[in-house]
Amino acid sequence: MHLILFIGIPGSGKSTFYFQHFFHTHMRVNLDMLRTRNRENRLLEFCFQTQMPLVVDNTNVQLEERKKYIDAAKQHKFKVSGYYFESSLQASLERNAKRTGKQQVSEKGLKAKYYQLQIPEKTEGFDELFYVRVQDNFTFDISPWKDEV
Repeated sequence: MHLILFIGIPGSGKSTFYFQHFFHTHMRVNLDMLRTRNRENRLLEFCFQTQMPLVVDNTNVQLEERKKYIDAAKQHKFKVSGYYFESSLQASLERNAKRTGKQQVSEKGLKAKYYQLQIPEKTEGFDELFYVRVQDNFTFDISPWKDEV
């Protein structure tokens, strides 16, 4: 089975990408929606036990955040794909400003995630890794990962 891990700051297009590409095939695990780690853990375990493909649609900007999902997926013999959402701070701030209600992240919180961002590496345990860039019309450019030389 398959676990997809999204990596990117708020406003980089992760949730929109999920709805465009994985809504009909993968369960969405999202802490904003579930609101507690307990609920998130229970849904993860359900997906692992039932061999349900899933997308973890959180920011996952730090290595330690990603490690728990990757380790659990590997333990359950899931393939792990990472999608890194490249976005400038300014572009993410502009997209975030268009959000309303609870979907909008504070500017301080968004900037904090930006400065915490650790670029993923295949050596973390990913079977495959991709770059995702949002285009002006909310389409996405997806390209294979190229390790830094």
